[in-house]
Amino acid sequence: MNDTVKNSLLFAAVAALIVGTGFMQSWNSALGLLNMGLISAIMALGVNLQWGFAGLFNVGVMGFVALGGLAVVMTSMPPVTEAWAAGGLRVMAALAFGAATIVATVFAYKRLAGRARTVAVLAILIGGFFIYRALFDPAVEAIEAINPAATGYLGGLGLPVLLAWVMGGLLAAGVAWLIGKTALGLRSDYLAIATLGIAEIIIAVMKNEDWLARGVKNVNGLPRPVPKEIDLQETESFVQAAQNLGMDPVTASSLYVKAGYSLLFAAVLILILVASQLALKSPWGRMMRAIRDNEVAAEAMGKNVTRRHLQIFVLGSAVCGIAGAMMTTLDGQLTPGTYNPLRFTFLIWVMVIVGGSGNNLGAVLGGFLIWWLWIQVEPIGLWTMELITSGMADDSALRAHLLDSAAHMRLMTMGIILLLVLRFSPRGLIPEK
Repeated sequence: MNDTVKNSLLFAAVAALIVGTGFMQSWNSALGLLNMGLISAIMALGVNLQWGFAGLFNVGVMGFVALGGLAVVMTSMPPVTEAWAAGGLRVMAALAFGAATIVATVFAYKRLAGRARTVAVLAILIGGFFIYRALFDPAVEAIEAINPAATGYLGGLGLPVLLAWVMGGLLAAGVAWLIGKTALGLRSDYLAIATLGIAEIIIAVMKNEDWLARGVKNVNGLPRPVPKEIDLQETESFVQAAQNLGMDPVTASSLYVKAGYSLLFAAVLILILVASQLALKSPWGRMMRAIRDNEVAAEAMGKNVTRRHLQIFVLGSAVCGIAGAMMTTLDGQLTPGTYNPLRFTFLIWVMVIVGGSGNNLGAVLGGFLIWWLWIQVEPIGLWTMELITSGMADDSALRAHLLDSAAHMRLMTMGIILLLVLRFSPRGLIPEK
């Protein structure tokens, strides 16, 4: 069996799982799985760029996904004019002053030496901190006091939500550049610790800075690139078309909206996949793999390894930011409390490893397959436990324990799959050539 046939069969098997979900459960569930599978595949492509192309061990995926979600709020939500009038410009001035303080500190550190450098750096940092807080804190209090039950934040720019997906990539790329300039010189294990810590810092800022995106109060009612279900249900032509097809208008509207998201997400995935494939086969891609395999030899050939690592780190983070923006748009709300490393870091890494690191098609396959398993294993596990315990008494302690343990099937299955793949196909289902 050649590679083309094998890969086609693997993708056909995953497609059969999603279609089977439609027949066995509902087409709403199948389309929901498809949409999140598309987003997961994009995230896996972003991680594969960093790890598969360059060997960068980034476990801060969650932070870049969250930045993509934040970009949706900052781009597509309408501005809160009262909050801007109360303290918006003062907050911007304070942030600009904070950035200027950092620049001045770096300048003093580079230009001075000895005791003069130490005194100057401490004076700039301490003085700048107190001035910054004096500007920032009153402005934030004024913003968060503006109708905190509904707003209490600055809002966004009121731009089209599809533009927010691009902005999500740009915001994640900008933060990745700042992180990369300081952290990419670390050894792989220290880089992992640093990126995980920075991701936690990003989430902590999003949770606590209410003026930015309402913190844990969440931002609801985000603009959508597709119609709302209720609007379709109130459209006479749509209701008539649904009835002609023998469908309930409520179900038809949900399917229509999810199918619209599927088309948009598929278009983005195809664009990123094609760009990744072209990059992989280009001289730049061959250079990145050469650096990944032997940094010392690449440096001996005159390649700037740190600069290339920064490039791929920024690109991969931008892809994760785009996926995060898409996911927040699909959810219709930004909920910083739901970003956790288990789902947004560990699971994406499992997708890349199972699919095949270094192979873009493998990353896409892993994204669909692992997401399907992540969602479906729990109900399948519960059904299995109910079947196993069907002959036990209703008040059996063992039966109750087994049924309660079905919720943990998800994590156990991920571990078993990862172990089996590492044992029997350590390079993934579609290994790198």
